[in-house]
Amino acid sequence: MPRMAKALPRALVEGLRAHAIDLLVHCGDMVSESVVPLFEKIAPFDAVAGNNDPQALVRRFSRRKILEFEGLRVGLVHGDGGRSGLKTPDHAFGQFRNSGVHAVLFGHSHIPYRAIRSGVLLFNPGSPTDKRLNPRYSYGIVRISDATIQARHYYYWSKSP
Repeated sequence: MPRMAKALPRALVEGLRAHAIDLLVHCGDMVSESVVPLFEKIAPFDAVAGNNDPQALVRRFSRRKILEFEGLRVGLVHGDGGRSGLKTPDHAFGQFRNSGVHAVLFGHSHIPYRAIRSGVLLFNPGSPTDKRLNPRYSYGIVRISDATIQARHYYYWSKSP
């Protein structure tokens, strides 16, 4: 946003509200500071900046961070920068090597992805506004409770507001 959509898709907003989320996180490439208040209207918000974000967003959110929920550590990174030929999931995973995270949430590729690697959940929610070659738009819900992390993708066809 704002190039790929002028407003948050209705399916995304309704889905996030229906799940009664405690925190909304963005894995980078918000592209404009104007989208932050849109997310903050839905739930408390945190993010990391991506390679297409202006310096103001980089300063506000940083490019990499670890969040902690119920004693579990979640790495948050955009996932770009794999210039050595690494694929986005590999690069995102490598950003948190030996940091004791239980999950790594990342973006960059816009490809929904879920895998367990060395006991760590790797999760890319895809994109709610730029599906690229994917058949549908997507977002993800990550649930943390009783020392477990579960992640699920949600898909929709239209990004209409």
